[in-house]
Amino acid sequence: MDIVHCLSNKKVRVKEIPKWGAYLRKQWEDQFASHMSYEEKKSIYLFDHGGACGYLWHLFSYGKKDCLKEGNAEEAFNLEPKNTCYVFYQHSDDALILENALLLAADDLTNETDIYVVDKEFTWTYVKTHETGWCGPYFSWKSGRL
Repeated sequence: MDIVHCLSNKKVRVKEIPKWGAYLRKQWEDQFASHMSYEEKKSIYLFDHGGACGYLWHLFSYGKKDCLKEGNAEEAFNLEPKNTCYVFYQHSDDALILENALLLAADDLTNETDIYVVDKEFTWTYVKTHETGWCGPYFSWKSGRL
């Protein structure tokens, strides 16, 4: 993970937490998509079912939750105070806990795709997709403040 090296150089304390990906994806879904029924989630391919690859970020690309997009998302993420964060991926069970993450910025995630960053309370999220430039990146607060 190049991101570990990049963040360590910024004095961010990085702890790898293998096998936490599924747990963090479920927590993310519970916090940011709790207003949707199972059928609504299924209709926007939030889950990986029947050959259709699901993505949690479909919550934003299908307009089911307010969010900032592209440059506005990057700016909001850069300005959001960060201390302890979780970083996880759509298709991997590897995850990270970041401490002292004040200097974490959108540019640090340039080489990453389908990556999710949340604060430890899941009050905000930043998502960089594999379709960045067409879909995403996205930034949203759980409370919906925009």
